[in-house]
Amino acid sequence: MGLQPLEFSDCYLDSPWFRERIRAHEAELERTNKFIKELIKDGKNLIAATKNLSAAQRKFAHSLRDFKFEFIGDAETDDERCIDASLREFSNFLKNLEEQREIMALSVTETLIKPLEKFRKEQLGAVKEEKKKFDKETEKNYSLIDKHLNLSAKKKDSHLQEADIQVEQNRQHFYELSLEYVCKLQEIQERKKFEFVEPMLSFFQGMFTFYHQGHELAKDFNHYKMELQINIQNTRNRFEGTRSEVEELMNKIRQNPKDHKRASQFTAEGYLYIQEKRPPPFGSSWVKHYCMYRKAAKKLNIIPFEHRSGGKLGDGEVFFLKECTRRHADSIDRRFCFDVETADRPGVSLTMQAFSEEERKQWLEALGGKEALFHSFNRAIVPRPEGSAQLDKMGFTILRKCISAVETRDVKTCNEVDLENSPDWEVKTITSALKQYLRSLPEPLMTYELHGDFIVPAKSGSPESRVNAIHFLVHKLPEKNKEMLDILVKHLTNVSNHSKQNLMTVANLGVVFGPTLMRPQEETVAAIMDLKFQNIVVEILIENHEKIFRTLPDATLPEPVSLSTSPPNAPPRQSKRQGQRTKRPVAVYNLCLELEDVDNARLPKEDTPPSSLDSLSSPSSTAAAAHGPPGPDRNHLLTDGGSFEDWPSTVPSQARPSTVQWLNPQSPTTPSCNTALTPPSPKLSPFPLSLPATIVDKPPESVINRKARAVYPCEAEHSSELSFEIGAIFEDVQTSREPGWLEGTLNGKRGLIPQNYVKLL
Repeated sequence: MGLQPLEFSDCYLDSPWFRERIRAHEAELERTNKFIKELIKDGKNLIAATKNLSAAQRKFAHSLRDFKFEFIGDAETDDERCIDASLREFSNFLKNLEEQREIMALSVTETLIKPLEKFRKEQLGAVKEEKKKFDKETEKNYSLIDKHLNLSAKKKDSHLQEADIQVEQNRQHFYELSLEYVCKLQEIQERKKFEFVEPMLSFFQGMFTFYHQGHELAKDFNHYKMELQINIQNTRNRFEGTRSEVEELMNKIRQNPKDHKRASQFTAEGYLYIQEKRPPPFGSSWVKHYCMYRKAAKKLNIIPFEHRSGGKLGDGEVFFLKECTRRHADSIDRRFCFDVETADRPGVSLTMQAFSEEERKQWLEALGGKEALFHSFNRAIVPRPEGSAQLDKMGFTILRKCISAVETRDVKTCNEVDLENSPDWEVKTITSALKQYLRSLPEPLMTYELHGDFIVPAKSGSPESRVNAIHFLVHKLPEKNKEMLDILVKHLTNVSNHSKQNLMTVANLGVVFGPTLMRPQEETVAAIMDLKFQNIVVEILIENHEKIFRTLPDATLPEPVSLSTSPPNAPPRQSKRQGQRTKRPVAVYNLCLELEDVDNARLPKEDTPPSSLDSLSSPSSTAAAAHGPPGPDRNHLLTDGGSFEDWPSTVPSQARPSTVQWLNPQSPTTPSCNTALTPPSPKLSPFPLSLPATIVDKPPESVINRKARAVYPCEAEHSSELSFEIGAIFEDVQTSREPGWLEGTLNGKRGLIPQNYVKLL
């Protein structure tokens, strides 16, 4: 049962039960007051906790925004760029969410805390003041009555009458005050129901608004999330294929490292200990140097380097070789030594020590010393064993028969090769035979010559420009190569059109057939890192089969940039603006510049960024193709193993039916925020690749008041840089404080110029 009502008539009786009812009402209001006071305190704590959470979320978002994935090689795929940009997207999502949270925190103050404080102070506070008055008047009234009743009856009548009037007036005042107090008590009991609950309703409305905004943000984010999942899946698939290629190359080099040394601009290079003589009585010391010798110029570069001191690189020196002599064991208390006399220091020889007798003989041979044996440091590219397969009539017959068998499983024609009569022929066997034939060709179907040119557009440019470039390059293939590629890609297009049944999306087909159709002449890790771009080329062929093979390239469009004419990446900036990494255009490093003299060679192998020329990967003999027919059996997943357990090694387990059934039939092409820009490698040398070797071998001298001509176009990314076209002439060119950059004036404007975009005049 609730509180009993306070009757106004009881104010005149003022019975003990009336007083009990008043005390019950007062106790309830006191409990309400304490509750509201505690609730306000909790609300303020909630606001403080919300602000702390918001601050932590913002810090987390800030950390996400500032981090950037580095990559191996000279460019990223669109999928990798989207993954790289995802952290910024996550950061923006959290930032937008926290903006809504701040609005909610502000609304808690305005809609809950302030109204409750007002109700507690103005309403409950007023009742407290009324109670004080009521208690005071009660004390006064009954004290006066007691005093009045104690008056002697012997007092004068006039005195007694005056006392009676005073008591009656006081009693009337008490009754009026009692009536007002009772009215206030009952009024506040009823008022608190809406005065208290209404702010709570506003508070929850604000909270629901926040969650609704979060829901709306999540809906907006959902499309991006689905695209990002596809980007991640594609990148994972390419990673699995790349990892198998890297492991295969590692095992080959482990078995025979000498046969897999990369071709180098230097006749010989490697570590040697060089004796540094000191005046008596200090004797001499032996310091390890990395030495590079170029035989044509007789130039020897030596750079001190100590692995044990954290890889500290010392100042290098350049010498011109005069002669080299083997040191006999009885002339020095060390093995594997030889002397080098330089033209720079007549009469002074350098005593060097190799790691072994075999290496000493190799150095003597390279330096033209005695006891030279024919054993070159730098081997030519290891030729791949040529198979017996040819692009002849039999090859085309094999290709067409295999495709026909996969797509239709129907015996029709072709008397030369009969694949259908035997019930033992399985799709896995046919697809394996098809890929084995393609791998056994003397060179890949898309040729070694055009390999690098195919890779270039896959690394940069818009989707449309990539298609146009590959369209142009396909029509540069030999006629037989183009014809066979047309037949195969048409089949792969048919397979991808049924990806919902066979699970072979365009991206998966690219992973499977990229290494089969495109292969390198030289196997390197840098080449394998470009395997993902081979996959992208195959994806473009599949997605644009009709345009590429059924129409001629647009003659009005410029020819695609080839590997030998693509401009170099600009050097990285030392300073960073607003915490962002500097990006420069063009995805491919130019390592095939036309140099003006024989010494205009490139940087040492360790300092040279990976070239797209190396962007080749060896086919894995165990990487089986997996694709399903568009014919009656298309519901059957066709792999070399015939089951999910035999899924090809180049397609990871994550891409199997349990996780990839949600993939779209077509490979998504999610444009990055700037597909035409590719961030430069952080290891990019600050020296221009087209400078003479005498400059490349050591830091360039200061350039003062020179003229320069632009050899590549460049678009400025910051206000401190200059934009220019090919052929632009710069005045008053001088070395900038930022390595790899020059300062110059063009059309009256002064700014920074990438050093490897211009040629000094």
